[in-house]
Amino acid sequence: MNYDYPQCEFQISIITFSQKVEKDGVSDNESKVDSGVPEVPVPPDDTPEVLNKALSGLSSRWKNWWVRGILTLAMISFFFFIIYLGPMVLMMIVLCVQIKCFQEIITIGYSVYHSYHLPWFRTLSWYFLLCVNYFFYGETVTDYFFTLVQREEPLRILSKYHRFISFTLYLTGFCMFVLSLVKKHYRLQFYMFGWTHVTLLIVVTQSHLIIHNLFEGMIWFIVPISCVICNDIMAYMFGFFFGRTPLIKLSPKKTWEGFIGGFFSTIVFGIMLSYVMSGYRYFVCPVEFNNDSNSFQVDCEPSDLFQLQDYALPSVLESVTGWTTVRLYPFQIHSIALSSFASIVGPFGGFFASGFKRAFKIKDFANTIPGHGGIMDRFDCQYLMATFVNVYIASFIRGPNPSKVIQQLLALRVDQQLHIFNSLKAHLTEKGLLPALEEAAA
Repeated sequence: MNYDYPQCEFQISIITFSQKVEKDGVSDNESKVDSGVPEVPVPPDDTPEVLNKALSGLSSRWKNWWVRGILTLAMISFFFFIIYLGPMVLMMIVLCVQIKCFQEIITIGYSVYHSYHLPWFRTLSWYFLLCVNYFFYGETVTDYFFTLVQREEPLRILSKYHRFISFTLYLTGFCMFVLSLVKKHYRLQFYMFGWTHVTLLIVVTQSHLIIHNLFEGMIWFIVPISCVICNDIMAYMFGFFFGRTPLIKLSPKKTWEGFIGGFFSTIVFGIMLSYVMSGYRYFVCPVEFNNDSNSFQVDCEPSDLFQLQDYALPSVLESVTGWTTVRLYPFQIHSIALSSFASIVGPFGGFFASGFKRAFKIKDFANTIPGHGGIMDRFDCQYLMATFVNVYIASFIRGPNPSKVIQQLLALRVDQQLHIFNSLKAHLTEKGLLPALEEAAA
């Protein structure tokens, strides 16, 4: 009896199955991995009924374009409004955005975690969010508003033991997690414990850096965020009308035409916006607490960074424009670095988010904003930008701050202040500076 035919048929069936798998773009290993991850339900379309009726005659492509455009204009208008309300309102908005982004990511994790009916995941997640925010905001208040903290007795006590209190709060949550462990599900619970902490690292840490940038002056908050928004809009516009060449597989709709068009548009936008904002103290001065008025103020003598200066043009540009010099704010030169990062590296935050969503087979993090998805979908690039700006300020901009040193000196005991005074006096005398100062005063 000949067994060659059944064997051949079996081999052909295996080859056909393999080709089908490759055609679908899913390998055997991927199917095994993905089979253990529940698919998160796609949120329903919540486009306002008014827009649905007004745009009912358009194709889905153009309908989405109009919905995104209208909602983008609404969000930009709201952004201008909160800028008008001042830095404290901006700080509260950052906190609200942080909480919403955290909720969207944790909800995805809960969709996986809840299927096993394991306890305390959401409760512990929000508890750890509270602990981390208490630590970071406490550090920020102590650092930037030292005088206010030292003046109020409860705040002074909380400031003195701030890190111990923060560690105690976190340790309590850690013990609660250990007590919540359920037999046969240890691995999943530790996986979700890591999920929460990575989310805290991405969301809370970055929003804390945004607030630090804000206290350096609102221009360090507004220009970087606006550059990311501009790049997102212009990349979408160039990609929508001229896009032909795919940029990256994680985001099939992203194109090289959109990427390049967004880059040059953002550079020009950053230079122009910086020129306008650098002329106003409200935008360039750090946020400080005034002891006399018991209020936060934004008023100072602008630094050299925000003073117009003449710059010689290269010979190539001089021959084209006919100008020998150009008058710019130094901050405009720094804005080129900020807008370049927003255009080149910033989109990788979006690519990272796209990979995350593809891993869980979801289109958006939520459906909070029609046509845009969730809050996290709009701020995925902002977090990389916040870290870059904070590092950029620390590396190239920020110097010693005399006002902070004086605040700390005034908090010392009288004998400690006298000791520092005598040490400083001896140092200045040794350098030969003190007699000159005394003669000038006389």
